[in-house]
Amino acid sequence: MEPPMEPSGGEQEPGAVRFLDLPWEDVLLPHVLNRVPLRQLLRLQRVSRAFRSLVQLHLAGLRRFDAAQVGPQIPRAALARLLRDAEGLQELALAPCHEWLSDEDLVPVLARNPQLRSVALGGCGQLSRRALGALAEGCPRLQRLSLAHCDWVDGLALRGLADRCPALEELDLTACRQLKDEAIVYLAQR
Repeated sequence: MEPPMEPSGGEQEPGAVRFLDLPWEDVLLPHVLNRVPLRQLLRLQRVSRAFRSLVQLHLAGLRRFDAAQVGPQIPRAALARLLRDAEGLQELALAPCHEWLSDEDLVPVLARNPQLRSVALGGCGQLSRRALGALAEGCPRLQRLSLAHCDWVDGLALRGLADRCPALEELDLTACRQLKDEAIVYLAQR
């Protein structure tokens, strides 16, 4: 006697529940997708349109985004897609994007996420004072900021940050060569 055949791709046993039939907001997002590494989520969204929608919904609700979780070299288009709907970020780390990240890439993300508390832009040498101004203007709750190895950071940019971000507790300015002592003193007095 032969064993019963397993249902194949399109077939489903009567009464069986498929993964995407589970409640998205109550089960899949908080209990399943939160435990899946970001790199795997990117692969998962290629399975079908339904999975792509599920992953985008998850990404829109992210509180923390670290580009290093995606890989050492994340393409510009991938970052834009990942952060397109994110409006609740509290932590943002973009160090793997240091070779190409520009004001045009960063400023819209900052504008959609005014509750950011921690931002890591270490080594992002393509940015300018404009990005720091947008951060200072749009993210008043900022507590931690890494600008290590950002040669574009100068005293004027730092003054704006000091004036508009009263909650700032940690600031990494390692190897910011344009800074003068006066800018550091001004920041410390604030």
